[in-house]
Amino acid sequence: MTGRAVEVAAQDGRILQQPPADDSPLAVRGLTVSYGDKPAIFSVDAVVPPESMMAIVGPNGAGKSTLLKAVLGIVEPLSGTVSVYGEPLAKVQERVAYVPQRASVDWDFPTRVIDVVLMGLYRELGLLGWVTGRQRKTAKACLERVGMAEFANRQIGQLSGGQQQRVFLARALAQDADLYLLDEPFAGVDAATEKAIIDVLKSLKADMKTVVCVHHDLATVSDYFDHVLLINVRKIAEGPVATTFTAENLQRTYGGRLATTHIDELRLPAG
Repeated sequence: MTGRAVEVAAQDGRILQQPPADDSPLAVRGLTVSYGDKPAIFSVDAVVPPESMMAIVGPNGAGKSTLLKAVLGIVEPLSGTVSVYGEPLAKVQERVAYVPQRASVDWDFPTRVIDVVLMGLYRELGLLGWVTGRQRKTAKACLERVGMAEFANRQIGQLSGGQQQRVFLARALAQDADLYLLDEPFAGVDAATEKAIIDVLKSLKADMKTVVCVHHDLATVSDYFDHVLLINVRKIAEGPVATTFTAENLQRTYGGRLATTHIDELRLPAG
């Protein structure tokens, strides 16, 4: 059953149409996660529009990565709900691909690049893990797409940080998902890798996929994304980049800690 669009008020008084939760690739309602006595995120609501590229933006400690982990069930929320294409994640896991922070991965694990990408085909491989020629061809095509085909037989730990990030993106591509969740995919990578990653993400959107990224570089939000979720434990603002990624909302998100000169360099509307 298709829901009706929800009307939400923008700061300037306009009424915006927000996609209904049951039509959205990802909808969270009242999501709260706590580490000890301190909430990492508190009562966060967000609805990701289909076929969009959304950035999750906020200061260090704002709960950006925690939000993704709660969506994926990696951490258990205290309260709130998550739906993916109108269903609990457990029913539609095959439609979701995840690229974790590079720093959270054990790069000393002795495995080849091609084997990492084949992990994205785990549903096809089954318990025995037998790899067919077709599956190996799929994995190599995904490596080609991120510019890493020549490294297929290299040990993953021998790669640079940017190369490792490309390999994990290739693993996500192998899943052929509909919703891609990435936790700071551009952190610590070189300019060539950043361009390669954003080109792939934009191609996913062109293929009618949906992309959600935890993102830290304010200077590239407007160039890379069409929607933004600004959070600092609580949701500050959410919506199209053109109307939501404003100087006023950024100052609210960062607690007034952003220098005026930095805001001016972004050439943002005041609010």
